Amino acid sequence: MGCYECCMRCLGGVPYCSLVATLLCFSGIALFCGCGHQALTETERLIETYFARNLQDYITLAYIIQYFQYVIYGLASFFFLYCIVLLAEGFYTTSAARQTFGEFRSTMCGRCLSSSFIVMTYVLAVLWLLVFAFSALPVYFFYNMDAPCHTIDILTETPASINQLCVDARQYGLLPWNAVPGKACGMTLSSVCKTREYRMTYDLYIAAFAGAGITLLALVSDYAEVEASLAAVW
Repeated sequence: MGCYECCMRCLGGVPYCSLVATLLCFSGIALFCGCGHQALTETERLIETYFARNLQDYITLAYIIQYFQYVIYGLASFFFLYCIVLLAEGFYTTSAARQTFGEFRSTMCGRCLSSSFIVMTYVLAVLWLLVFAFSALPVYFFYNMDAPCHTIDILTETPASINQLCVDARQYGLLPWNAVPGKACGMTLSSVCKTREYRMTYDLYIAAFAGAGITLLALVSDYAEVEASLAAVW
């Protein structure tokens, strides 16, 4: 076999769909976990500084944030390993691999392995769809907060009108109803909107939401690829 034929054989053995899906999964998880972790930290700082004066008012929120940060650590580790396994499965089910290993891929063991990956990837895609929807909630909250911030910047009426513009963190379930002050109004809200922490937290949640979408796309692509590989061995 010449050099050209050898190179073509190697290139033919690359599962490009699985490779692209793996890169999408890695980038999406990195974006979701990294930005989500930092966004949760900045959210706790904003609540502590501007919306709650008593530690007991946001201690539950602090525990929830810490819990989700630990979940993020687990998600990053799990998806890193799972994407590597899926990529290995993609390499193993290419035509070049089947030519090398003959009918081994058609054995019951090979079929069960591919079927297991299909079921697991399908379940992960459904669960991650819920994560994707859940990651939209903080984006929605900050979007609603950004509207009065923009109104305050362009408002030219009396300060009394400005004081009627408020953002209440209690109505979103972030704080109990007896939390003091629980909301930011008028010039206080304007100062919050101009802080670096607010803008950065908003951008981080948007990036985490985008990362969740990329990961969902990667899981759907992996599911289609594994399903195609199973159809090829039957």
